Amino acid sequence: MAQTAGFRRIDVATARDIMSRGDALVLDVRDADSYSRGHIEGAALATKENFPAFLARPEKDKPLIICCYHGNSSQAYAKHFAEHGFADVYSLDGGYEAWAYAEKMAPKAASAPAVTLSQELQAFLAEHGFAPNDVNTHNKDQATPLMLAVRLGTPAFVKELLAAGADIHAVNADGNQALWLACVGEITENLQLLIDAGIDVQHINVNAATPLMFAASSGRASCVKVLLEAGADPLFETDLGLTALDMASSVECLNLMRDAIKRKKASQTA
Repeated sequence: MAQTAGFRRIDVATARDIMSRGDALVLDVRDADSYSRGHIEGAALATKENFPAFLARPEKDKPLIICCYHGNSSQAYAKHFAEHGFADVYSLDGGYEAWAYAEKMAPKAASAPAVTLSQELQAFLAEHGFAPNDVNTHNKDQATPLMLAVRLGTPAFVKELLAAGADIHAVNADGNQALWLACVGEITENLQLLIDAGIDVQHINVNAATPLMFAASSGRASCVKVLLEAGADPLFETDLGLTALDMASSVECLNLMRDAIKRKKASQTA
């Protein structure tokens, strides 16, 4: 647990411990749609409209936990509360993504059935330092077998891992899901397999960047096309106000996104 500018950064286990005492306030500072799709039980949604009311609360000595998407913007909110006299403020590292992942994995720890992967896939994983039959293990960079497979492996390996229960929502040390790594490998069939499995095409990493931004900025037009067809937003902005459209490094990527924007506008006015 790190002390930073009047607040403390905590992991999911510590947050659970604090909440178990019964007097903590948990504020979710994500957008309303994300909150409605899933949030920490008991967490309150903080919006522009009600934020001043939370800031004016008299119980400034009670624990206050701030949760965002990935643990980045929550630190700015936590600092703000600390500067306004709140004495026991925490920022949840990894944000709701980390919380949801921990919730998903917790029940499986004791009951998950053992899996036996094909010899070819086991050899592939072993070659890159992964245990042969643990589909959700992490290496030193917090990468998973699925992240490795979508970047370097065959679609057959990806299909096998997904069928064996590989977690599509896991993130590595940079906050990237497997979709980002699939763009790195530029194997569009692997990209589509993840999308078909329900991965979040708008997932943002620790730098508030999306897979589409990476694909556009690196000139991976084939990936840009697949992501756009899956609903990735070329006008989504980073904290600095930059979009995937701004980052396009090739004319082909630029035109793909411009066409997608035109189609969306046309459908909205039809």
